[in-house]
Amino acid sequence: MARLILWIILIVLVVRAFSRLARGVLEGAGYRRDGGGPPGVALVKDPVCGVFVAPGQALALGSGRDAKFFCSERCRQAWRARR
Repeated sequence: MARLILWIILIVLVVRAFSRLARGVLEGAGYRRDGGGPPGVALVKDPVCGVFVAPGQALALGSGRDAKFFCSERCRQAWRARR
């Protein structure tokens, strides 16, 4: 009886490990069953220090195609001083 219980536990662990491995491989290949996660955000590069920032959380200067995005007020002030 104890042998049967041990075999069942072993089989359950092996099946569970295989399913996690298969799920990891599929997610790594880009397959998602639930339709995917949140959409990615394109990052922009701060022209002063070179840090990449999300446009929604960055400080901006200008508008449209001429907009520049900065990681901090210090970088924005340095950019203004250049002009």
